[in-house]
Amino acid sequence: MAVDRSPRTTPRTADPARLRLRRELTSHPVRLFCALLFALAATGAGLSLPLLVQEVIADFSAHRPLGPDVLLMCAAAVAGALAQTGSGFLLARIGERLAYRLRTRLMEHTLRLPLAVVRAQGVGELAARITSDALLLRQVVEVATQLPLAALTVLATLLVMVWIDWVLTAVTVAALGVLTALVLLIVRRMKGNVTGQQDAVGRIAQRFTATLDALTTVKAYRAEPVAARALAADAERLRVVSLQGARLSALVPAALTLGNQFAMIAVILTGGARLASGDLEVGAFAAFLLYLLQTVPAVSTLATGFGRLQAGLAARDRCNDLLALPPEADPQDTARPAPVPVPDAPAVVFRGVSYTHAGATDAALRGVSFTTARTGLTAVVGASGAGKSTTLALIDRFIHPSSGSITVLGHDAAHWPLDALRARIAYVDQAFTLLEATVRENLQLGRRSTATDHDLDAALEAVGLGEDVARLPQGLDTPIGREADLSGGQRQRMALARALLSDAEIILLDEPTSQLDGLNEQRFRGIVGRLAATRAVIVVAHRLSTVQDAQHVVVMNQGAVLDAGDHRTLLGRCAPYRDLVASQAPAPRAPGPGGPERPALVVTRRATGPRA
Repeated sequence: MAVDRSPRTTPRTADPARLRLRRELTSHPVRLFCALLFALAATGAGLSLPLLVQEVIADFSAHRPLGPDVLLMCAAAVAGALAQTGSGFLLARIGERLAYRLRTRLMEHTLRLPLAVVRAQGVGELAARITSDALLLRQVVEVATQLPLAALTVLATLLVMVWIDWVLTAVTVAALGVLTALVLLIVRRMKGNVTGQQDAVGRIAQRFTATLDALTTVKAYRAEPVAARALAADAERLRVVSLQGARLSALVPAALTLGNQFAMIAVILTGGARLASGDLEVGAFAAFLLYLLQTVPAVSTLATGFGRLQAGLAARDRCNDLLALPPEADPQDTARPAPVPVPDAPAVVFRGVSYTHAGATDAALRGVSFTTARTGLTAVVGASGAGKSTTLALIDRFIHPSSGSITVLGHDAAHWPLDALRARIAYVDQAFTLLEATVRENLQLGRRSTATDHDLDAALEAVGLGEDVARLPQGLDTPIGREADLSGGQRQRMALARALLSDAEIILLDEPTSQLDGLNEQRFRGIVGRLAATRAVIVVAHRLSTVQDAQHVVVMNQGAVLDAGDHRTLLGRCAPYRDLVASQAPAPRAPGPGGPERPALVVTRRATGPRA
């Protein structure tokens, strides 16, 4: 089986665009330093409170004034709260910037992937990377600062606790050690579960997106129950894996609570005994208990933080998997200049081109060779599945030939930088795709210069859309695709207007008349005539009447070129072409009262047609 002759078949192992959390976290060092400084201040304020409580208890016992110590306690509490707020806000800004950069990188990278790769990944799965995965990575910013601060808090608290009473500290460490070991065992299993959850989210998003795209068909065939069952099956898989994660998550706070209670019981019993023996003062014991109450939340932060970190690392791996997919453009494109089109060279030349779709056993094209003139209309015709649309996709380098070569404007298509090649080509696909953008933005896609309103209006009038656009709420600046959308025929004519406005030398039209009525088909033929006067127009169409003015016709069947020539020549020597023309002849009507009718004229004087 032939293989796609693309230089991008193996993912790069050392990609500088890979997401590295350390690099992302330190992209705003001043802001991060201030956040850490505020967090340290909040931690210091929290550590000072138990010692101040000890002093207040001592003041009570000695009947000293409480004012100074109480003021210090209040000041420490307020300062800690303000510092914690400042740290949280700065970390939120860093996190949102990280999520923004990640989303923009992922979206831009996805747009530059080959079409086949995007379809294989699935729209819903890719959408999950920039939504739920980005949110999981957003929380890594908080975790990355919380973990070292929580560890510092635990260490500092333990040192103060040792200074107060080393025996109680030993009891506390023993209890917290058992707790930490138990939590770490749970956390180690959470990363794999998070990856499973995100994969399940991507699957259900993909199926739901595809179902909504096909909603008209689903409703027309009363297939709502079938679609709902398929979605429910994906939702069930997500429920099962999420339930497994919920079990793991539920064990963490339970283990923390249990460890907290055991530590508290052990400290109270030991502390009570030491109070009774006179080895510990009441104020010191109260301060120790407060430190214990502060230590347990810090240990809890460490435990839950590791769990959230595992989730973030799983999301990072999924995002890096996407970023590791090679983009469509050759990496050398940016380093080489665009070739200058050869003035008298043909627009497109195929030489022995073959192509096999990924996963297919039969070739879609086999040894295809033909030439199109620098200007004029070339029609590619043939039965469905003949390989006509594949031919257009090869010209625009959406796919790459398995063998043979394609020359565009005098240079091998593989030698053109991708952006420069597509700047020379305007493409109208079978779906007449428009962006969710304004009419103006849709019409100006791909132009190297901005069109004036007069140019836009003239193009719209040429395709019969002038009045339709004028009736839109904001005219040319009306967003289309949601509330204000166009019919299938209007979208088709809009795509043709975009091609008319293009400054490309080659125009590719794939099934351009499938939704046009007779009047608009005549307009289309006029537009194509205007385009073909100065550019090369290659059109694939079923209705041969729409390309009757073609100067060159390429007849294809089962991935091969059967014949090529003008219409009259092909009628005389190509039986499949004659059959194709005859199949579109109107059936003779029954004789009326005036006698038998004359047969309708099937072929006009220069009829040549594309695509069947």
